[in-house]
Amino acid sequence: MLRSNRCGRGSEAGSASLEFITAGMILLVPLVYLVLALSALQGGALAVEGAARQAARVYVQAPDEVTATERARRAVAFALEDHGLDPGDAEVQIECAGGTSRCLTSQGLVTVTVRIGIALPLVPDMLALNQSASVPMTAASTQMVSRFGGLG
Repeated sequence: MLRSNRCGRGSEAGSASLEFITAGMILLVPLVYLVLALSALQGGALAVEGAARQAARVYVQAPDEVTATERARRAVAFALEDHGLDPGDAEVQIECAGGTSRCLTSQGLVTVTVRIGIALPLVPDMLALNQSASVPMTAASTQMVSRFGGLG
């Protein structure tokens, strides 16, 4: 007596699970990398924004410009290190409104700009790929010096 192949299942038994695993891996790996990359970029954006804001705040509260510059750079370094970024890679620019030589004048505006490149995750350092696989982030914050500031 001949056995019949019911529903044509003879040679394809178990292939659905293999196809599911293969298709799942093909779709899941890029999705996981996208989540990792976007979280790194979001963390970098928060770090740069916080660094610029805090640097501008401490700058306008300092008694003189030398101390203000030192405190602003320290605030940037602290904020970037807090997010796991190297503060040595950051570029900090401090500008005064109107291009005046003194920033700490009464009710003067001070703008602090912080720039840094955020490296994408899982990119190897070989052949300088890490340099080309980074996204530049820039944040600026403007604060006003107190009306009692700069009188000393």
